[in-house]
Amino acid sequence: MSDLRKIVIDGQEIEVDPAMTLIQACEQAGVEVPRFCYHERLSIAGNCRMCLVEVVGGPPKPAASCAMQVKDLRPGPEGQPPVVKTNSPMVKKAREGVMEFLLINHPLDCPICDQGGECDLQDQAMAYGVDFSRFREPKRATEDLNLGPLVGTAMTRCISCTRCVRFTSEVAGITQMGQTGRGEDAEITSYLNQTLDSNLQGNIIDLCPVGALTSKPYAFTARPWELTKTESIDVMDALGSNIRVDTKGREVMRILPRNHDGVNEEWISDKTRFVWDGLRRQRLDTPYIRENGKLRKASWGEALDAAAAAMKGKKVTGLIGDLASVEAAFALKQLVEGLGGSVECRTNNAKLPAGNRSGYVGTATIEDIDSAEMVLLIGTNPRVEAPVLNARIRKAWAAGADVGLIGEAADLTYDYAHLGTDRDTLVDVATKDVTEETKAKNTVVIVGQGALREADGEAVLSQAMAIAEASNSKLMILHTAASRVGAMDAGCVTEGGLEKAIDGAEVIYNLGADEVEIDAGAFVIYQGSHGDRGAHRADIILPGAAYTEENGLFVNTEGRPQLAMRAAFPPGDAKENWAILRALSAQTGEVLAYDSLAALRQALIAEVPHLGQIDVVAQNEWTPIKAKKPGKADFRNAVADFYLTNPIARASALMAELSANAKARAEAPIAAE
Repeated sequence: MSDLRKIVIDGQEIEVDPAMTLIQACEQAGVEVPRFCYHERLSIAGNCRMCLVEVVGGPPKPAASCAMQVKDLRPGPEGQPPVVKTNSPMVKKAREGVMEFLLINHPLDCPICDQGGECDLQDQAMAYGVDFSRFREPKRATEDLNLGPLVGTAMTRCISCTRCVRFTSEVAGITQMGQTGRGEDAEITSYLNQTLDSNLQGNIIDLCPVGALTSKPYAFTARPWELTKTESIDVMDALGSNIRVDTKGREVMRILPRNHDGVNEEWISDKTRFVWDGLRRQRLDTPYIRENGKLRKASWGEALDAAAAAMKGKKVTGLIGDLASVEAAFALKQLVEGLGGSVECRTNNAKLPAGNRSGYVGTATIEDIDSAEMVLLIGTNPRVEAPVLNARIRKAWAAGADVGLIGEAADLTYDYAHLGTDRDTLVDVATKDVTEETKAKNTVVIVGQGALREADGEAVLSQAMAIAEASNSKLMILHTAASRVGAMDAGCVTEGGLEKAIDGAEVIYNLGADEVEIDAGAFVIYQGSHGDRGAHRADIILPGAAYTEENGLFVNTEGRPQLAMRAAFPPGDAKENWAILRALSAQTGEVLAYDSLAALRQALIAEVPHLGQIDVVAQNEWTPIKAKKPGKADFRNAVADFYLTNPIARASALMAELSANAKARAEAPIAAE
């Protein structure tokens, strides 16, 4: 590693990559440099001047460490490594001066500001500022912006770090925010007072180092020191974003992202962040039994007896919904198969090949997109199906990658070549368009659920696998349901798919599958957390826990097992999902062989060993499906409304408002040019 450069920081000599900035080199040396505008995932602005350091032998003034690279430093007179000081009197005076400037117009809002307790400005004013102010003039105030129902603004607090502008334009790919004016008149504003049109806008709340941008739904409800913080996993899409769930008493107050470079970096979608009000509404908190066409409340003993009596001696089918953990799916499989029935997790009719992990997960990891030179999207709109993944594709595009789309045209926040909308285009690409030049490129093929859920889904998948094989590229199956990959791993499939599973079933055990229409005739036992479509059709309702109320294992779209941890407790008489199935198994006589979640996990891992390797993406053996000819139809995307895809989101008043806003925006008349 001879291309490393020596540098002395506060008397400590280290070797770093010369392309690094001084702020990164200081971080590597374990030296903290304060900053407001610098963020490692955004471009460098260099406008807050808080990160000033002294470069010995350099200009007689402090330098901005975020905007100067190590290779720009001159060595000493006899070739000694360059020396940087972060704690000299010059730096201390410079920081105090910058902090004084920043606080000139800043209102003393701390007691009523939502950022209080986790505010960078508060912390750095205490650590690096002075304990008095020389400013006696009146403070300047500015008007607040209306950015929509998610982000609350108090622009008088803004210190013009431009993080929000850089995030929305670089990562989220929208152009509604910017900075106008110069000097004292400079202000962050939105173009023509537009509200933000992005599924990722909530991230600017985390990015804002002061209280200028706060969470509107969470405003004035809790202080950070009152909250219990639980690290968990998101289930709103199949990406498996790492999140932190903050609870106060029994209620979830907010959901924040956690950093995970391999999955979601440090971003989450707005549905993930704001769906928590749906956890409080329309909850099932007691068992119900339908008598004479009406549901009545029942005790657990009564409900389990009735369910066991209904299942005995009948043809039973288990359906696994989009939000079920692997443990619940595995327990249901063992229970139903013990009674001679079958289970099915592909409730969206996707023709995913059972047992062939390269066919239902693929071979690509999410991180592979970062280094991709080409990305081919088939029958998917990632901006709606997995917004954080879409931001990653945008990042690859910004770095020079070419993106191609076969399917419905949509605004994906980046340019792409629209190859066609139908299956004939797919066959053409598979048979004709793979050149030597394409083979040499690092390519990722991403197949959406919209492409796989029609009758010819298997043929479409076979063509996508043929493209991946011919072009030496990696394949990713982009799922829309958090539970799907884990349930497929656990073998929760019926030969012939959903239609075959439901056909002729006398009893359907519905584990939170609210997206499936069940015909009249079958007796339905519904186990879930919300009074959604599944509960309306049910003959017996067993109230289960939501994803924040039980420990569970989820496998994301790339095949990475991750643990969701319990942050709160289920309401009323609702119980954990695996425990309900264990109790029911005792009533049916087919007793499941475990009495604790740990024992259940041991049984699960004994059957599916790779689920024991938490946060490890297993290598899948490439098993292509024999190429078949698909039909002629156009591809249709799987998700029509981003905000209302599952029972928790449909119970949320905020998601309903966002959905209505998105619809109104789509229908707005466009003026003739």
